[in-house]
Amino acid sequence: MNEMDFIESQRNSVRLIPPKTTMRVSSNEKQFHSRDRDTELIRATRAKQAFRARTPKPPLSGQRAARYNILKRSLDIVLCVAVLPVALPIFAVSAVAVRLTSPGPLLFVQQRTGRGGKPFSILKIRTMVVDAERQKVALKEQGNIDGPDFKLANDPRVTRVGAFLRKTSLDELPQLWNVLNGDMSLVGPRPTSFGMDTYERWHTERLEVQPGVTGLWQIKLRGDIDFGKRVRLDIAYVRQRSFSLDLMILLRTVPSVLLGRGAF
Repeated sequence: MNEMDFIESQRNSVRLIPPKTTMRVSSNEKQFHSRDRDTELIRATRAKQAFRARTPKPPLSGQRAARYNILKRSLDIVLCVAVLPVALPIFAVSAVAVRLTSPGPLLFVQQRTGRGGKPFSILKIRTMVVDAERQKVALKEQGNIDGPDFKLANDPRVTRVGAFLRKTSLDELPQLWNVLNGDMSLVGPRPTSFGMDTYERWHTERLEVQPGVTGLWQIKLRGDIDFGKRVRLDIAYVRQRSFSLDLMILLRTVPSVLLGRGAF
């Protein structure tokens, strides 16, 4: 084979090697694959969020519980002391109005069930007639009311001044003393007027924390809610309680009181 034949054979062999090709993807195909990846990412994110929603929040314990209790107690004391200069004149005016329009004591003192079932004396400005407690049983029977605790929209025991105090929640002002004394907190389940012997077993979970002046059911519907729903909201608070939740409830209590929603 001469030199020219060798060169020609090499050229032919090179032609037999397929050229390197590059797959071209149209812009529409690129957008399709991009959307597909985004869809999978969204699905994965939603699955993680759903898992987190189904996973119950771990209960407070150890250092987290101790830190939360310290912050909560500090908030109670600071806010109570801060509102006293405003609360005292309002309390004085309310006291004069009660004494001038209705015979009987200024304050209504009642035994309530606190944390762990321990009873304590709650303080309120009296908004009802003196024998209101004796009339309660008869009213419950007449109204065919279920549950150990109830409120009436047009309670005949409430005085005229008392109706205004209850509508504006000013009758709760003396409970600042209960908070400062440590019997109550600003946020928590409302203390009941009956003892643990009246509680059903599932009700008792609400007694694991300090009772409060305001809570979840106060910012939901206040008086317009039956006892069973109130207990469920209280238990939800007990299980999910945190410093941020307490702040949220306090902030939402203000417009709820100002609007008088569900209060009677």
